[in-house]
Amino acid sequence: MTKRAAIKRQTRDLSREHGVLDSRQFIDDAKVRRLPTHAGWSPYPSNDDRDQAYLKTLKPKSEGQAELMTMIDHHNLVLALGPAGTGKTYLAVAKAVEALEAGKVGRIVLSRPAVEAGESIGFLPGDMEDKLAPYLRPLYDALSDRLSMKRVKALMAEGLIEIAPIGYMRGRTLNNAFIVVDEAQNCTYVQLKMLLTRLGWHSTMVVTGDPQQSDLLPGISGLSDIAERLVAVPDIAVIKLAERDIVRHPLVASMIGVL
Repeated sequence: MTKRAAIKRQTRDLSREHGVLDSRQFIDDAKVRRLPTHAGWSPYPSNDDRDQAYLKTLKPKSEGQAELMTMIDHHNLVLALGPAGTGKTYLAVAKAVEALEAGKVGRIVLSRPAVEAGESIGFLPGDMEDKLAPYLRPLYDALSDRLSMKRVKALMAEGLIEIAPIGYMRGRTLNNAFIVVDEAQNCTYVQLKMLLTRLGWHSTMVVTGDPQQSDLLPGISGLSDIAERLVAVPDIAVIKLAERDIVRHPLVASMIGVL
């Protein structure tokens, strides 16, 4: 027996003895390798120092975010206005997932205007969901961060997560649902009035947008006007986030202040 073969056999025997899988035991010519019958690691905390129980906990990173989360918990209609990077969309979607997982609502309804940011991307093939996918990418990103993409697709197939184009919302009543209306600054006054009046029993609606970044022609966006009118309505929360609530790169806050 050569020295190299003896070392391989010794390493393999030690691996089997201590329950450790060593990648070097797969270098030999044999096609099948017997896995350790008794592993050295156990999922119980008493046998391992590492914390195996990991759970993403939603925590606010600013006072404005904390206020927004509190208002969502205590109000059925919340308008979240603020500059880019303040976490409006992420918090709204995360709260929607939290409510669905806790059984507080029966489904999540996501809606967003299909408006390009200054350029037209032309015809998009596929069905309605395929055509809306580029516009709803931020919502998908937030969903996949809280749930796996496999789970998101399964929930969508079951109808527990619904993509609802704004143009098809007329006449609907959304009961037992958590509705997220994103990029509301690209909605007209009439569109927002129609969306807000879709709210049904046992439902929560969060409308997010940045009035300073509308892709519509000047004076067409109805978000600011709607927010001003609803401030005086009891049981409706209008949260205005500021530059201090921006949680993206610090340069984003600096740019927002001068642009």
